Amino acid sequence: MKTLYIECKTGASGDMLFSALLELHKDAAGFIERFNALGIPGVHVEVEKAKKCGIEGTHVRVLVNDKEEHEHTHEHTHGHKHEHKHHHTHLSDIRALIESLPVSLDVRKNAEAVYDILAAAESRVHGCDIEHIHFHEVGTADAVADIVGVCMLMEETGADRIAVSPVNVGGGTVKCAHGVLPVPAPATAEILKGAPIYSDSDEGEFCTPTGAALLKHFAAEFTTMPLMRVEKTGVGVGTKEFSRANILRVFLGETEDKTDEIYELNCNIDDMTGEELAFAAGRIFEAGARDVFFTPVMMKKGRPAYLLCCICAQNEKEAVVSAVFRHTSTLGIREKACTRCVLEREETTEKTEYGEIRFKSSCGYGVKKRKAEYEDLAKAALENGISLSELKNKLK
Repeated sequence: MKTLYIECKTGASGDMLFSALLELHKDAAGFIERFNALGIPGVHVEVEKAKKCGIEGTHVRVLVNDKEEHEHTHEHTHGHKHEHKHHHTHLSDIRALIESLPVSLDVRKNAEAVYDILAAAESRVHGCDIEHIHFHEVGTADAVADIVGVCMLMEETGADRIAVSPVNVGGGTVKCAHGVLPVPAPATAEILKGAPIYSDSDEGEFCTPTGAALLKHFAAEFTTMPLMRVEKTGVGVGTKEFSRANILRVFLGETEDKTDEIYELNCNIDDMTGEELAFAAGRIFEAGARDVFFTPVMMKKGRPAYLLCCICAQNEKEAVVSAVFRHTSTLGIREKACTRCVLEREETTEKTEYGEIRFKSSCGYGVKKRKAEYEDLAKAALENGISLSELKNKLK
């Protein structure tokens, strides 16, 4: 499986992710030419080589009206290019700008989803409605450039799975539009809830809200580096000087497709009614079985019967066995340990014109699948007065 691993030992920011991913691209110059032709108002991107602690990498300079961000922003105490601006931009303005760009539907959806994460965090932190959030830090053209650029590069790497290291958030304080705040900034801390974070320095802000939102959106998991055959590496260089190398590294390579251990429990039953079997199946599911099903079979003396099959993980086996004995007439259960080939799975919720829809995505073994949750589709179809097939076609 083609896997992208993002190492955040000095945090993450939008421009550093942009820079690191650009080094993986087979035609970086061509990509920048296409990016500059998108028409983000006032934006022009330039690429330069840079070094931190003797390590060379790439730094993407996002110029807005011929000035780089740090030339017209607040003074900061953190270590990355950051998106703190005096002017205000609403989420609706950003959505309109992203919708106007000539990018793929997936890039547009991903960019909007990243901003939804940012807006939700700012809304919770400041206690106001999400549509009335003023993006002091992230709502301007250079931040849009970073986010759209990262989303485009993520699409073009062709990775089946994206994993991210625990995130070093830094320490100390950071100056922003609201004053001096502790690190991690409240929005960053809100975004990274549930993700493994740590601090081993008080030198400033390592992880920005934009960087955090990009990581949270794209990461299938936060973990240590998996066993992988690395094919390409990329180094994104930050603008500030620390006692350590202010870089973000990415690794693109192959990891083994996933397998796991599963148990199959079987028994034959010839003396229970259909109602009794259905009730038993419900209780077995409640005990933790992954699947329960019946197959018609013929037993001794020509008796019609059912083969009950339960699928469960090892840590669920004892409870499932107990439920089978309690709720069926069987006197014995056959068990078989199996190695199972499985696809990597992820569930996401997307905002559509028909409401929020959950999607289940899976990948591995050279295939990718994506399917909307039936319950959400059925609810949306009923509420909007259209058929299920019509809704499926509109969401493709």
